[in-house]
Amino acid sequence: MSPRGTRAYRPLSFKRRAWLTLGAVVLGSGGVVTYAVAGPSADHGTGVRAKRPVKVYDLALKGTASGKRALPRTETRQFSMLGVSWTGPTQRLHGTAQVRTRGLETGAWSAWRDLETDTAPLVDPEAGPDARGASEPLWVGPSDGVEVQVVHKDGSTSAGLPKGLQVNLVDPGVATTAETKATEPAAYVAEASPTDSTSPSDSTSPSDSPSDSVSPTDSVSPSDSASAPASDSASPSASSSPTASASVSVPPAPPSTVPEPPIVSRAGWGADESLSPDPSEYNADVKAVFVHHTDGSNDYSCADSAAIVRGIYAYHTQTNGWNDIGYNFLVDKCGTIFEGRKGGVDRPVLGAHTYGWNRESAGIAVLGEYTSTGASNAALESVARIAAWKLGQYKADPATTVQLKSGATQTNYFGTSFTAGSSYTFNRISGHRDGYNTQCPGSSLYAQLPTIRAWASGPVQGLKLTSLSGAALSGSTYYTKGAITAKWSTTTPGSLISRFELLVDGKVAATASGTATSVGATLPSGRHGVAVRAVHQSGKTATSSALTVVTDTTAPTFPTAPKISLRTGTVNTTAVPVTLGWKAADDAALKSVSLLSPTTATFGPTTTSSSRTAKSGTASTWSMKAYDYAGNTRTSSPSYTPVILQETSAVKSGSWTARSSSSYLGGKSYSSGSKGASLTWTFTGRSVSWVVSRASSSGQAYVYVDGVKVSTVDLKSSSTLYRQAIWTKTWSGSAKHTVKIVVVGTSGRPTITTDGLVYVK
Repeated sequence: MSPRGTRAYRPLSFKRRAWLTLGAVVLGSGGVVTYAVAGPSADHGTGVRAKRPVKVYDLALKGTASGKRALPRTETRQFSMLGVSWTGPTQRLHGTAQVRTRGLETGAWSAWRDLETDTAPLVDPEAGPDARGASEPLWVGPSDGVEVQVVHKDGSTSAGLPKGLQVNLVDPGVATTAETKATEPAAYVAEASPTDSTSPSDSTSPSDSPSDSVSPTDSVSPSDSASAPASDSASPSASSSPTASASVSVPPAPPSTVPEPPIVSRAGWGADESLSPDPSEYNADVKAVFVHHTDGSNDYSCADSAAIVRGIYAYHTQTNGWNDIGYNFLVDKCGTIFEGRKGGVDRPVLGAHTYGWNRESAGIAVLGEYTSTGASNAALESVARIAAWKLGQYKADPATTVQLKSGATQTNYFGTSFTAGSSYTFNRISGHRDGYNTQCPGSSLYAQLPTIRAWASGPVQGLKLTSLSGAALSGSTYYTKGAITAKWSTTTPGSLISRFELLVDGKVAATASGTATSVGATLPSGRHGVAVRAVHQSGKTATSSALTVVTDTTAPTFPTAPKISLRTGTVNTTAVPVTLGWKAADDAALKSVSLLSPTTATFGPTTTSSSRTAKSGTASTWSMKAYDYAGNTRTSSPSYTPVILQETSAVKSGSWTARSSSSYLGGKSYSSGSKGASLTWTFTGRSVSWVVSRASSSGQAYVYVDGVKVSTVDLKSSSTLYRQAIWTKTWSGSAKHTVKIVVVGTSGRPTITTDGLVYVK
């Protein structure tokens, strides 16, 4: 079922489209008039044509007994965007407009949704007699049914609601890349013959636009099909879309202080240029940027962004009655930037976005609604980039303020009053609500404007060195052998950063792109301060705190090589208790020492000994490796052999009795209670221990070393113990020594039992 009251597509007069690169073409006797879209800019996109043309359908809202204006559930042709409009562009809708729609694919009806109606009054100076007041358009996705209600604020009566209330349904069509053919329209094709009552063009009557109507017999004058004036096409940006007639003065496109971001041209998003026949109008410059949101859903697919832009464009021109889309630029949640109002993205095009302030500013709209949810970082990044580039054309710092002259007497969202002709202070990047009484761009996006300003202006925010690979940290100092990789992070997106510089002692040692997060360098020997400097696209710089880095190429040393010394404990024929001792050092910072053989262990830098056991009768290599924090190493691997001397190898003096038991070393031992009895061993080594059996009845013995009495050893023990190394002695080096054991003859417990002697060679 086709909607009634369909808005017509009015043909354009030749005098108003003389600036099109390609002129109008009349096709045969069928009366179908087509309009060609100007060729795309070489810099900003590729040509497209509408596979399904953009359409706007207008359905009247009727009064109800409850005092509201409504449209009952109605089936319609396909649409994806809608809004409510009324007679009189300077009128405000002091009421609540709600809509619900039926999904084309699911057939399900949505919940009621409010339309944002606190939009500006007539903001387009070129709007014609058909201009209307309107809500913001709402993207609802492909739908084929609608229900609408508009209620006055007091909810009780329709009195005070503006006249001519309509719901305006927008089908953004489908745009696709195609070859331009003389027999096919570049902008749209009428769906049916002029006699088909379902065609959107059927409601066109001579009274709708008598001066713009074109009859089938009209011919194209040479001037209508002529290309744009040479002065308009000198700049690729200026020719990215139809911009001006020969009588319009096109201002220059000054270079910017920062790079231009990627921008999808009007041709790239499928603009039907026949909807905007009037030439572009220009400001003297751009002193500020106003940020907006378009309202509607945030769950749109970015694949639909171009269709959303086409829908807004159709809504602004066909419903609001403006001469073009109001915004200079639009940004989706994925960060794609779209060219808005025609005239050249690098020109100071007069937009229709912020009532009273359009003459000195540009408008950037983020697709979506941002009252309770903030915009994505991708969107903020792109808004910052386009704002910085646009302001940079006029040498304006995005972080500063500026005086703007008011074009209207009004009050903004915060209650600040403005008088036409007076000047007021604004941030270079402001929100719509700063200049007009609207919630736009939503409280959450408005709260993100400081972030946008900081990203756009610089310097780089949140810069810090996060790590140094190739270097080890000890305390607050990093140590390296020379080659390092510095890694950093920022909160400013890389697309707004020109480059990074690695500073070593304040001098640039390496550079990286603005999107990089690390860079490598080789440092000379010594102590250095390492920092990273970020150069914003504006040229402003930020430098991180410096890290202390020591380049150390010298290996650690072993002032005391690893050595084993016999210690007290239980001796077996296969395992002798020893103490492993060493001392490692480094000229910078010792990290650790590892035992590699005959077993493994790791020790801290200040540890110098460890209790171990050694295999007797076998030479063992005690290999140790010292590490410093820079990664240098040194290994020391001496070899030692513990040797067991049985009691039978000693020279006896006095009375000794041989005893046998599996508990003794070798199964035998000597025992004596005769005072003065002795055993003497001679060996060549650097450490020695005397091995005995102990019990509660055990007595004492004197120990002589190289003829000198060095100790009196008491073998008494509350429990019986065997193979006990009870006395030890270690020398700095290996030499020939004699150890003599003499029985003391302790009263009541004179007996001692010896298992032998152990020494290390």
